[in-house]
Amino acid sequence: MNGFFLVNKEYGDSSNFVVQKIKKTFSFKKVGHLGTLDPAAEGLLIIAINRATKFSNYFLNADKSYDVSVELGISTNTDDATGEVIYESQNIPKKQKIIEEIQKFKGISMQKPPFFSALKHKGKPLYKYARKGNLIEKEPRKIDIKNINNINVINNICSFNINCSKGTYIRSIARDLGEKLGCGAHMKSLKRISQDNFSIEDSRLLGELKVRHIIPIEDAFQNLETLELNSNELKFFSNGRKLINRTELTNIYKIIDQNNTFIGIGEVNNECLKHKQLV
Repeated sequence: MNGFFLVNKEYGDSSNFVVQKIKKTFSFKKVGHLGTLDPAAEGLLIIAINRATKFSNYFLNADKSYDVSVELGISTNTDDATGEVIYESQNIPKKQKIIEEIQKFKGISMQKPPFFSALKHKGKPLYKYARKGNLIEKEPRKIDIKNINNINVINNICSFNINCSKGTYIRSIARDLGEKLGCGAHMKSLKRISQDNFSIEDSRLLGELKVRHIIPIEDAFQNLETLELNSNELKFFSNGRKLINRTELTNIYKIIDQNNTFIGIGEVNNECLKHKQLV
């Protein structure tokens, strides 16, 4: 019972609700999600189960892609459709101008997080301060927008697909787009469609999950090369000692024993192999 569930989270459910529901339904000891989706968002939510939670950082730091729709001409205090309207404008630019401004988000930039977010200030999420009217401004953070595709504009609704780095707030992109265009904007809808090598096409609704749908830990690392160690090598590896003279190896490997059992993830640095994470 170690591995990952791929959940197609529905609108209105919090990520924590999904975690607690799975933990209670299946009586798992440890359950965690690999990247929050707001209740107003939907789509792919990866759930780590038991020992798979040890490998969470590999996917928390991964790139993600989303289907997004942004409503132009209306700004809200939350930068999405759940907030209060704080600005309206009828001066919506032409479609070509909108597309040009969206394309300018591609690449590395510094992004200011939304006031309503789960980022912490003195141990409390920013949204708890914001709900009381205390808007805490965090320092801009570096993000990387890899691609923006399938841009379409119909009736003041701009939709597109975006592939981005960890820590990117799509609500902030909607907000900043409205500011650049001078008409205001907010995120109308958000659907996560991929994270690392996981796709929403392989996910299931929360109520459809069965134990047989658990993806084994090793199957989540199919993109890594496999390295087999003998029994003596495994003793060193499992105890955190380096295996030297690995001149033929580079980068990160999926480690197995001679029985093809998954042991963990290893990394080669300075021609030495050492474990990064064991099962």
